[in-house]
Amino acid sequence: MSFKDQVFQRNREWADSVNREDPDFFAHLAAQQKPEVLWIGCSDSRVPANQITGMMPGEVFVHRNIANLVLHTDMNCQSVVQFAVAVLKVKHVIICGHYGCGGVKASLESRDHGLIHNWLRNIKDIYQINASIIDGIDDPEQKVDRLCELNVMTQVKNLAHSSTVQNAWANGQPLTIHGWIYSIRDGLLKDLEVDVSRSEDVPSVFRTA
Repeated sequence: MSFKDQVFQRNREWADSVNREDPDFFAHLAAQQKPEVLWIGCSDSRVPANQITGMMPGEVFVHRNIANLVLHTDMNCQSVVQFAVAVLKVKHVIICGHYGCGGVKASLESRDHGLIHNWLRNIKDIYQINASIIDGIDDPEQKVDRLCELNVMTQVKNLAHSSTVQNAWANGQPLTIHGWIYSIRDGLLKDLEVDVSRSEDVPSVFRTA
């Protein structure tokens, strides 16, 4: 059986199993999209948003990129955020990194990685700001993992500074940004406890109103 045949067979088996459990599931799913969560995660194939949160299709709006970055110059990410916040009215945005992230690890290496080198420059900036913390860690894996955490924390701040989020808060829209990290080793999420849910938690220079 070819790769394509295998995928389509698994798709049919999955759809059949869902229909057996809930015959109206796909009808309801097709009628509307009302997720309460936007997930911004890494493109790593081992970190699928729905599976690790135990949520069903339709419950999570997802954006993924290498090393889960939220950049003001990334119109793809910013467009996803704008649609999720302003149109879908999500109540939670989860920025989730993962330990052992290949992008974060590559950013610590002093060599050219091709086109992605320009993308990883953003993580190199985070390392430079936190060099005293990172360089104080002897174990190479722990060094990468700590930078993975600091990367998530930085992206939470970046998102909180965006005009889309600022406007939502100014309009009284309930919205909380969460910073989490996932361990591929045991399948568990960790809350980095950097939630932001109001403009008052943002430095005044970044506030739009």
